[in-house]
Amino acid sequence: MAEPRFVLETRGLTASYGQVAAVREVTLGFEAHQVHALIGPSGCGKSTFLRSLNRLHELVAGARVTGTVLLRGQDIYARGINPMHLRRRVGMVFQKPTSFPTMSIRENVLAGLRVGRRRPAEDTVERALRQAALWDEVKDRLDGSAMELSGGQQQRLCIARTIAPAPEVILLDEPTSALDPSATQRIEELLYQLKQDFTIIIVTHNLQQAARVSDTTTFFYLGEVIEHAATRRLFTSPAESRTEAYITGRFG
Repeated sequence: MAEPRFVLETRGLTASYGQVAAVREVTLGFEAHQVHALIGPSGCGKSTFLRSLNRLHELVAGARVTGTVLLRGQDIYARGINPMHLRRRVGMVFQKPTSFPTMSIRENVLAGLRVGRRRPAEDTVERALRQAALWDEVKDRLDGSAMELSGGQQQRLCIARTIAPAPEVILLDEPTSALDPSATQRIEELLYQLKQDFTIIIVTHNLQQAARVSDTTTFFYLGEVIEHAATRRLFTSPAESRTEAYITGRFG
């Protein structure tokens, strides 16, 4: 069987909370080793869509998804798929750093691997911290508290924790919105390195950030995909009038 074109793909995905559909009939494909940005006004379904890609929305009562999400051609909602195992393959980093306060830096990195008593390789901590561009800053205090790190360092620690299980896809939900400009720049620079090993999907309200870091951009509005294109084309010559209105600041 031929390798699927897309690492991750949705076909007719609709995500609802109770009777309210937050995302409707979304069909998208995400190619490997690229950064894919999701943009749009607040409340338009970007984060709901992101969470549906690793079934994290299921932690919310009343959440429901119809349609198909394919990871390497396999439906992640098929019977028998373990959501915990899925989230090792499709990792998630949230808006605010979520370091575990009672754990050391080392333990934070290994936390996801220890669920289910999976034994990590000896070099996992160093590998993950190097990939997150944090190793040189923390290598002499791995057993110290993660809460002693700055906000930007904690967010890179969360990225290290996400990539420690060697996922195929990393989901980032506004990962720099709570950070200062210097820490934001470090994360953006890191994305260029990480896409060599991972496929990255990032939700951002910062249009300049989307233009700087992504290879493709998808514009969401009122739960629907209005336009999906290569980032340069979408920002310079959008095909849809609503996309142009949003990126030029006429609404949103």
